[in-house]
Amino acid sequence: MLFLNKPLQFLFAALLAFFPLYSNANHGENTPVNNKVETVAATPEKKVLSEDEAKDEERKEFIQHHLLDSHDFHIFSYGKNAEHSVGFPLPVILWDNGFHIFSSSKFGHGEHDAPAEDGGSYYKISHHDGKIYKTDAQGTLKENAEGHIENKKPIDLSITKSLFMIIVVSVLMFLLFAGLGKSYKKNGSIAKGAGRFFEPIILYIRDEIAIPNIGEKHYKKYMSFLLTIFFFIWFSNIFGLTPLGVNITGNLAITGALALLTYLITTFTAKKDYWKHIFWMPGVPVPMKFILAPIELLGTIIKPFSLMIRLYANMLAGHVVLMSLIALMYKANSIVGSPLAFLLSFVLTLLEVLVALLQAYIFTMLAALYFGSASEEHHHEEAHH
Repeated sequence: MLFLNKPLQFLFAALLAFFPLYSNANHGENTPVNNKVETVAATPEKKVLSEDEAKDEERKEFIQHHLLDSHDFHIFSYGKNAEHSVGFPLPVILWDNGFHIFSSSKFGHGEHDAPAEDGGSYYKISHHDGKIYKTDAQGTLKENAEGHIENKKPIDLSITKSLFMIIVVSVLMFLLFAGLGKSYKKNGSIAKGAGRFFEPIILYIRDEIAIPNIGEKHYKKYMSFLLTIFFFIWFSNIFGLTPLGVNITGNLAITGALALLTYLITTFTAKKDYWKHIFWMPGVPVPMKFILAPIELLGTIIKPFSLMIRLYANMLAGHVVLMSLIALMYKANSIVGSPLAFLLSFVLTLLEVLVALLQAYIFTMLAALYFGSASEEHHHEEAHH
């Protein structure tokens, strides 16, 4: 049980791989209000939306807000005009000639609300790109001719909801598997409690993924990473189906970090035979070697890129469809349409639970294949050509 003996290394690997330094990818706002509603209100030439059209826009905004990152958790709203919200703010950490740390509740909820003030400096979240800019006491954001904001942008190290859930998942994994490791020592290598559920999964990853694809000689040095990414992706995907609205793996920064770490491990642990088959493929005519070398080298970059896109696209698409079906329940508003939309969303939710596990399995399997190709040894191969 290599995974259980080194919990600190796994926690470090998870945080290292998934810590989005600036929290900018897939960045949303701290409220469901965004550009479309603001544009209608700000430009008199735009037509005034009817009540049904306004509700449609509101549903679109809510779906987008559910998918994007933000500086607070917004669980649901209630009231006639949804004037009351249930959720909680997160810490905002900015570097602007020193650290500025304050709660995201200081930010206003509209385009013209007062900005957040800290230490005599004022900051505001733009509703155009979801990023934080330095501004004045009136919250002025200056735009150039191309529509880009010219205000100074401080370094954003805030704990957004995606980063918050990354920490939650990492701590959960640490506590869960550290406890499993202790139960092994106390009970003569017999798992107790929740470990009885997770032990077969760990053994499956070792016996059916790592050993067949990497080999018994080299699989142990990759097991910690394979187990970490499997459970991290699985747990993150499951949290994405909760009312918290955290779509971690639907964020390119997260899936990109996973893919990048997979690429770095493959690259720096690869044996010379791996590089020989890329730059000087044995058994191939010399002119073809010069043609195949750049293609093979490009392939090493395309592989982790496909890992990133596959996980991101599958999880994002599932959430979009699921949220759209839920919105359809309110749109239909009939004795037939609403129950039908509910049934479809319920079935899709069950399917998403399966997809959450399937995507973790696929990512782990492909990573094991890449590690296997990097550690594979070729003996006297040229003699057979």
